[in-house]
Amino acid sequence: MSKIDYIIGEKAADIGNFIVGRVLPVKEKRHVGPFVFIDHMGPKEFMAGDNMAVLPHPHIGLSTLTYLVEGTIHHRDSMGMSLDIKAGEVNWMTAGRGVVHSERTPISLRDKIKRIHGLQLWVALPKEKEDMEPDFQHVDKADIPSWTENNVDYKLIAGKAFNKNSPVNVHSPLYFVELYAQKDSVVDLSNQLFGEFAIYVLDGSIKAEGQDIDSKHFVIANDNNFIFTIKEGSRVYLFGGEAFPEERFIHWNFVSSSKEKIEKAKLDWYNQNTTAFPKVIGDEEEFVPLPSYSLKYK
Repeated sequence: MSKIDYIIGEKAADIGNFIVGRVLPVKEKRHVGPFVFIDHMGPKEFMAGDNMAVLPHPHIGLSTLTYLVEGTIHHRDSMGMSLDIKAGEVNWMTAGRGVVHSERTPISLRDKIKRIHGLQLWVALPKEKEDMEPDFQHVDKADIPSWTENNVDYKLIAGKAFNKNSPVNVHSPLYFVELYAQKDSVVDLSNQLFGEFAIYVLDGSIKAEGQDIDSKHFVIANDNNFIFTIKEGSRVYLFGGEAFPEERFIHWNFVSSSKEKIEKAKLDWYNQNTTAFPKVIGDEEEFVPLPSYSLKYK
């Protein structure tokens, strides 16, 4: 019996500033462990004067993980954080009961040619932490556990795996791991991972269960004791962990185990309730309006 349930190609999605490749959710699989949403950003080249501008927008009930392979993004949020994230670093923002943030090209790069390439992931919070206070953590590249085994470079970006722990303050058992192949190599994951599991091929290709899987495809496995061959120069990501017992609902930028909480968040954002969703400090003038299709209230 195959250890692969699905091999799925990412789907194009317009986030208002450029096209991304959506990995999760898909109809075949709404989540992998606590991961409920993954976007592949780029690679996108911006000319001088053409800049990334993701306007202030809200979240509840999740943590966002931003990880870049290339480029720099300036993050601002309603907690007062304002900083650049560069390639190899991690931004981990926990929305909890509600947060607002923006993502833009840094001022210093706006008149230059620049590239953006990376991933943004949403990780649902455990039910008991959905209303926690918002929090933000930035992790430098040097602090991410990194090692080389059998000509493959590993980075444990978040969570716990391979008997190592990332410093990212996750809220449930999970893992998010980058692999880069210096040469064609066999990767044996036996007894290294737990829970639900998937592989995303960003660049290059892998071969698993007799099937070739090219870039911009991901594998949903039914067994995390998985063995595959990774081709030289390929970059892939392992992600997964323990799934929650309750269903998670996703609507626009909101994730929750409660439809009622999502409806309240929609109304609060529509009304620009700054008690529920404070303004982004230093980026107060603009915001992404609630899509009209999502509002039940008149």
